[in-house]
Amino acid sequence: MLKVGLTGNIGSGKTIVARIFNQLGVPVFYADAEARKLFDDENVKSEIRELFGSTVFSPSGVIVKSSIAEIVFSDAEKLEKLNKIIHPVVRERYRLWCQGYNESIYSLYEAAILFESGHYREMDKVICVTAPEDLRIRRVMERDKLTAKEVKMRMANQWIEDKKVELADFVIRNDETSSVILQVLEVHKVLAKSRPITNNQ
Repeated sequence: MLKVGLTGNIGSGKTIVARIFNQLGVPVFYADAEARKLFDDENVKSEIRELFGSTVFSPSGVIVKSSIAEIVFSDAEKLEKLNKIIHPVVRERYRLWCQGYNESIYSLYEAAILFESGHYREMDKVICVTAPEDLRIRRVMERDKLTAKEVKMRMANQWIEDKKVELADFVIRNDETSSVILQVLEVHKVLAKSRPITNNQ
């Protein structure tokens, strides 16, 4: 099975693109959603309590994700430490998930920081979803009820789009003027004929 990474900066619409591929029958592992689930894992909660203290927990012991976000998006060191807790577990879950799709021609690994984490090196191909910065800011403000300043703080922790485009094998432009569906169909047509080129199966 060909392992294809799907990424894009915050507000690019990569999850929407992933869902279109999924509608075409392509298996999709949503790494970011999987990471969010880990906040309910007792072992992860213990490590997070050690890193951030009890202030990021509600009185009932539930992790308040907005409190963690407020800390890590203004503290690169804390963000890196959080990623070191979460990413190894997500990757192990992805490895196990792949075992159930060995008969598929290709699958997608959808993740926001695929390049920043270095995990793109374990992919056979990478798709990058792009959109103009002002459009991405507006989308995230509307979706997450954040200010422009808060969105830009989150953007600052991601590589610039041009750098990702340069390293990607395919680029899908989600700028509200180009047809995303047609672009997905074109990429799907190519990938459906591909075969793995690395030894990471």
